[in-house]
Amino acid sequence: MKILLAEDDRLLNHHLKSILQEEDHQVYAAHQAEEALHFAEDYPIDVAIIDLGLPDMDGLPLIRQLRDKQIPFPILILTARGNWQDKVAGLEAGADDYMVKPFHKEEMLARLNALVRRSAGFISPQIQAGPYRLDLSRKELAVADETVVLTHFEYTILEYLMRNSGQVVSKQQLMDQLYDDGEGDPNTLEVLVSRLRKKLDPEGELQPITTIRRQGYIFNLSCQ
Repeated sequence: MKILLAEDDRLLNHHLKSILQEEDHQVYAAHQAEEALHFAEDYPIDVAIIDLGLPDMDGLPLIRQLRDKQIPFPILILTARGNWQDKVAGLEAGADDYMVKPFHKEEMLARLNALVRRSAGFISPQIQAGPYRLDLSRKELAVADETVVLTHFEYTILEYLMRNSGQVVSKQQLMDQLYDDGEGDPNTLEVLVSRLRKKLDPEGELQPITTIRRQGYIFNLSCQ
């Protein structure tokens, strides 16, 4: 996942960023609201963690600005403010969930995963498409109930394609998922997709991934 982190405490910001990166997430870490707005507008964010006590702007108007700009990614508030009035205000501003510091790492990760699943339309921690079952929690693929080993990049490509099944996904969108700066080699991406195709469909019968010339790729099977 690509996660926006808006937390002004530099030690906690670094700690949260390390926790998330250990889980193979890409983190855009901001210490001020203006910086967070820049990331939100210019980068493909999947979910945000926002502290309410930012130095240049309180987290509530930041969240309202994000929603006013029609930026739809789910938002988890992570704050020391624990009374029910603050929780209500945060949710009414447009946040999707609320956690009070101190927090347990496992609970935070579980809540982030749940937010992303719900925002993508998947309530289950799995995506099913024909014989393919993608376990989002364990980051594993099963084909006809047989586990298929994927590399990190192969899994990332497949998850993104399945989350956007029936839609053309550009090479640049996939490279944004794979590389921090989105500046990977398109030829390398083609090799990765070719390798993924062979693992998904060694006999060439289902052809779940189609190349759309000069546009990108599409995952053809309906996902649920």
